[in-house]
Amino acid sequence: MSDNSSNRIVIPLGPQHPALKEPGSFTLTLEGEKVVNAVIGIGYNHRGLEKALESRTYIQNLYMIERICGICSHTHSVAYCQAIEEMCGVEIPMRAKYIRVIIAELERLHSHLLWLGVAAHEIGFDTLFMYAWRDREMVLDMLAELCGNRVNYGINTLGGVRRDIDDNDAHEIKKILRVLHNQISYYLELATNEPTLIARLADVGKLNHDDALKFGAVGPVARAAGIANDVRKIEPYAAYDEVPVNVITDDHGDVLGRTLVRVKEMLESISIIRYCLDNLPAGEILAKVPRKVPAGEMISRTEAPRGENIHYINSDGSDIPYRIRVRAPSEANWHGMKHMLEGSFLADVPIAIAAIDPCYSCTDRAIFVNSDNGESRLYDWKGLREYSIKWHRDRGLNIADIQIPMAKNYIQIQRKTND
Repeated sequence: MSDNSSNRIVIPLGPQHPALKEPGSFTLTLEGEKVVNAVIGIGYNHRGLEKALESRTYIQNLYMIERICGICSHTHSVAYCQAIEEMCGVEIPMRAKYIRVIIAELERLHSHLLWLGVAAHEIGFDTLFMYAWRDREMVLDMLAELCGNRVNYGINTLGGVRRDIDDNDAHEIKKILRVLHNQISYYLELATNEPTLIARLADVGKLNHDDALKFGAVGPVARAAGIANDVRKIEPYAAYDEVPVNVITDDHGDVLGRTLVRVKEMLESISIIRYCLDNLPAGEILAKVPRKVPAGEMISRTEAPRGENIHYINSDGSDIPYRIRVRAPSEANWHGMKHMLEGSFLADVPIAIAAIDPCYSCTDRAIFVNSDNGESRLYDWKGLREYSIKWHRDRGLNIADIQIPMAKNYIQIQRKTND
């Protein structure tokens, strides 16, 4: 649609778009091909997880915590477990801490290889996309061997980990890491010296050092702007206080810088895993945690592949949490997106969005804001359902008018198809 007061054009991007795999809605105002205004719209993927967590026991919630994000499932369960363990005064075995670090760095490899493939696809570099996802399969195979699952690993539990790593596992992991190291070194060479790739990514989605601080960017987005902010280093958890970690930074402040940071971080993750396997302490992998958590509150931080991940847990002394709040890294990185898009070209918008590695499921929360007085309130389940019905009715859709076919109709259709 056209803006009658000027030569500007307003176009919608999403919530369904072939270049963006999750539902986000962006309203872009263009002058020619240049973005002069961007309105960021999220909230299409709210699942009510935080509310659901407050109606289940601490151990039952482990299942749901891992499903906040399929790619960052381990880092969410680590943040959750270590908060409860600290509230209960439980020190988990050192071997369990090392295993948590190994899985965390395998997850980082998984996440960054997935991102590298998606980013390559966004700019039409499908050969790199297929190479990166081929290598990602090796990481997923390792995770499946160690944890039993390719995603949502189920390795963490309150008090430690569920599975151990034996000598044979360590030997196999090291063999695969040698192959991955060679491949990722090639990707680093590509990102550093390939002129076509550099020209496509340089100066796209700019967010310099001062702006990254202003908008509260985290993870590779912040480190690509020269901010050496990594929870593994500044506030070590698990076994990171014993494991050498080099914080990877870059000063490009654009998509190219974020690519370089992530590729270099993968090489660093391989070094961390090798160190942990070579120095894995002997001993138990699990400590006992009481069913009821003492009353109090706790904030727990981890370094997810996308950046700083924060869990807040409030206990009333029972076996069910009173309140759980999750601030995932995507929620922090969205704040600078408007600044990154404005001034860029329309063709750069998908890769600029993808460069923060957004997770909409991690971000979306439900809150009602009264624009008349600026007050806000949270919905309960009943209120959210009533609001949804009214919202659709105001737009001409009455839920009561929708006729659901009887099951026998489906059976008849199936029989005809089979015939």
